[in-house]
Amino acid sequence: MKVVVLAGGTSTERDVSLSSGSMIYRALKSNGHQAVILDVYLGYEGETEGIFEKDTDWSAQIGKISETNPDLEAVKAMRKDGGRSFFGPNVLKICQMADVVFMALHGANGEDGKIQAAFELLGIPYTGTDYVSSAMAMDKGISKDLFKAHNIPTPRGIRLKKGEQEKERIPYPCIVKACCGGSSVGVSIARDDEEYEAAKQEAFRYDQEVIIEQYIKGREFSVGVMDGKALPVIEIAPKEGFYNYKNKYQAGSTVETCPALIPEEKTARMQEIAEEVFRALRMRSYGRMDFMMSEEGEIYCLEANTLPGMTPTSLLPQEAAVLGMDFSALCEKILGYAL
Repeated sequence: MKVVVLAGGTSTERDVSLSSGSMIYRALKSNGHQAVILDVYLGYEGETEGIFEKDTDWSAQIGKISETNPDLEAVKAMRKDGGRSFFGPNVLKICQMADVVFMALHGANGEDGKIQAAFELLGIPYTGTDYVSSAMAMDKGISKDLFKAHNIPTPRGIRLKKGEQEKERIPYPCIVKACCGGSSVGVSIARDDEEYEAAKQEAFRYDQEVIIEQYIKGREFSVGVMDGKALPVIEIAPKEGFYNYKNKYQAGSTVETCPALIPEEKTARMQEIAEEVFRALRMRSYGRMDFMMSEEGEIYCLEANTLPGMTPTSLLPQEAAVLGMDFSALCEKILGYAL
């Protein structure tokens, strides 16, 4: 099968996307597919005829994730045409030549439904959920509204636009995060007024709207869902601090336990909520839901991820592995959903 693995882009999760894409590309090649990996923003300047028969593997050079966010201005400066279109040279053309596009994008302009909508109009099959559920899940404010409407337990929170005065205050400690961010970029814990103002300033660097929510002290978990069915629960325990960008992607920074060592009824309840979120956000194919369990044993869903990471430290592949599904088989399963 001819498959384009679409990665890169211009979001704060660019490096994560490239790492996911490189692993997916190698898995698809090992499965016998004619795969091509493309940076959605930088595109491909060469001859497109016969591209699926060429050796276009540059995945070995793009798979490393740094401890800090990528320099997006430097990336944008690499476009010879000035980047007027988000799609780089020949990207749409090559995607239309493929049987399917494997979405390895994360964050803005990739996980928010914009590319999915373009592909729907162009008749390009792609992996993951559709543009509507992508947009709803990416916006944490909309997600929380839907969680409440469907009686899905979630931390108490408010939305705040840049320059807007708070009509309500969440008691300290609280979490401040960009409304449409990912990979914990622009997320801070505020314990007093000084930290609160600094946290808002940091979050507003990445979005015009932020979420301020109740801090849940306890243990962190994640549950993947494939075709509406929950995978085993995984527990995430950072060795230092909280599950931030560095702890998510630097090997050895976090202890991950799957299946999570919690009572059976807690496992069943978390999986049940994950499936409820999947339905509430109208997701299809696969996704991953993030949770906190308080010291009192209360479960809260934090958010949903419609294109969860597929990097060497990512959670969904670890959960699938517990069911005997290795990375190549997982990629094949996701590809199958798209067709």
